[in-house]
Amino acid sequence: MNELRTLLSLFRSAPHQRLCCSDGRESLMLPSCPSSTMGKKSRVKTQKSGSGACAVVSPKEMMNLIAELLQKCSSAAPSAGKEWEEYIQIRGLVEKIRKKQKGLSIIFEGSRDDYFPDLMSWAQENGASCDGFTVANFGTEGYGLRATRDIKAEELFLWIPRKMLMTVESAQASVLGPLYSQDRILQAMGNVTLALHLLCERANPASSWLPYIRSLPQEYDTPLFYQQDEVQVLLGTQAVQDVLSQYKNTARQYAYFYKLVQTHPAASKLPLKDSFTFDDYRWAVSSVMTRQNQIPTEDGGRITLALIPLWDMCNHTNGLITTGYNLEDDRCECVALQDYKENEQIYIFYGTRSNAEFVIHNGFFFQDNAHDRVKIKLGVSKSERLYAMKAEVLARAGIPASCIFALHCNEPPISAQLLAFLRVFCMTEEELKDYLLGDSAINKIFTLGNSEFPVSWENEIKLWTFLETRAALLLKTYKTTSQEDRSMLEKPDLTLHSRVAIQLRLAEKQILEKASASGRAKRLRFEKKLEEGAPLPRYEESDIALLENTDADAKLPIILHKLEEVEEGQEIQVEEHSHLLNGEKAVYALDMEANGEPVQEETEEQVSKDVNPALDSIGSSTQKGQRQVADLSASRTEDDPKENSE
Repeated sequence: MNELRTLLSLFRSAPHQRLCCSDGRESLMLPSCPSSTMGKKSRVKTQKSGSGACAVVSPKEMMNLIAELLQKCSSAAPSAGKEWEEYIQIRGLVEKIRKKQKGLSIIFEGSRDDYFPDLMSWAQENGASCDGFTVANFGTEGYGLRATRDIKAEELFLWIPRKMLMTVESAQASVLGPLYSQDRILQAMGNVTLALHLLCERANPASSWLPYIRSLPQEYDTPLFYQQDEVQVLLGTQAVQDVLSQYKNTARQYAYFYKLVQTHPAASKLPLKDSFTFDDYRWAVSSVMTRQNQIPTEDGGRITLALIPLWDMCNHTNGLITTGYNLEDDRCECVALQDYKENEQIYIFYGTRSNAEFVIHNGFFFQDNAHDRVKIKLGVSKSERLYAMKAEVLARAGIPASCIFALHCNEPPISAQLLAFLRVFCMTEEELKDYLLGDSAINKIFTLGNSEFPVSWENEIKLWTFLETRAALLLKTYKTTSQEDRSMLEKPDLTLHSRVAIQLRLAEKQILEKASASGRAKRLRFEKKLEEGAPLPRYEESDIALLENTDADAKLPIILHKLEEVEEGQEIQVEEHSHLLNGEKAVYALDMEANGEPVQEETEEQVSKDVNPALDSIGSSTQKGQRQVADLSASRTEDDPKENSE
């Protein structure tokens, strides 16, 4: 069971999202993932064929190395600050194995371009739509779909029938089936099942999916393919922990499945038994990670993971989800995001993914990402005197006492959930009593996430001071400044991976800089309110519309999202909204699947020593303000992905 729990950590499914179909029925919003990078897919190097001289390695020697790797990757998590050292050790073992496996991986003859005509022909023969586009090379954006005629916005131009998809179900019906039925890891991790399914079919000359598999990149730009010095550029960033964990988990999974393939009776007929290299598994994991999508099973009763040929050639741009699954016709369908003229590139929207997610799971940085954000974990310390009161107020608001939030690249930098948390985080004992006791207490809970109704001017000053100071302190943890990063990006000799790493590092800093600046501006604003003795806005019955019928996240009521309490070091998923633009029969909508997010963990106890001096400076000025208690009326009441494959 420990083996199962540990191995489950590499791939994470994005949260399922609910929305209504055009006929009013509720449907399941599902994450997805085609292939792209920065509005483009991951750029790749297509290897030429040539198996090279096969290394002569005894099975016993290889199994000893595999056992050593598995043991190293299964050891307890390293102490704080030792993660890089552990990564170096694991990477060293992996490189030993890769060296001994040189020349053993399967590679196809010719270049990737040679196989696109076969892909299009195969798709057409199997009932896919192919008359409005072709595969083309868009330079720095990599391969994508080019319109061969004018396409109107919301026009259904692409559909892929189920028989073309590689799914967990098709894996169960394949040569992998016997092993799948007996291995709990495969049964629990559809992503890994797809990766091994992909490798088995790649090694099968008679596979019906060969036209698709041959069209896939031979290498990716995910951090699994970074050189050690390129990964080192990410040290100090929020993303680096996920990058190191991704490598460790991939190495652990490879060692586990190598051993399983060599020793399990149900694996005796797998083509991987003769050749299963780390490079093979890294390629398969990246192929799945950048392309996996959730679709309904044939009966619509549950969801499954799938690779969707041809559609996964689309590159990413800002917009809305325009892909869904039509259960009636049993096919994936995509409508045009906008008008496209002949010869223009056709884009889709992968979902509301951060650049950290794009880099780690898709292999690209999207410069104009309107959904970029950094994660921060905040918690009320259980040793704090007011913990019980704060935890109770938060619980009534549907927010756990320990939770992961996001600082956003846009204004406001914090969500309604984080605003509510910080208000409670900074409350005095008397303020907490106002939200716990009395007839109006339950009604006041619903104003916590609404920027229109402060708890008090003093409370607003404290929370914005906290945000300003905390963001500034986080900025100091980086070894380079934003200006130094900009200067580095001007160097012409940077590798692609180093450039992406620096872009990500700079983007994190820019979000923190904006959050700190926003906190300062808000603090000054509320200090002025306090000095002027301005009355607090009163929450009236007529204000219910403000709370329930606005799109401004900062004005939404609690409970806004389903948040779950997490243990230290774990992450929670937060549901986000998206929209379905497909026709009436498209019951499932797809966006790129999320696989993980960087996390910055903080608790009140950890940050109080940094922030309290700033809060104390409010001092006597807060005492002059008279808190206005509002008469509250009764009230009530709340994206990933796909990948970038190229």
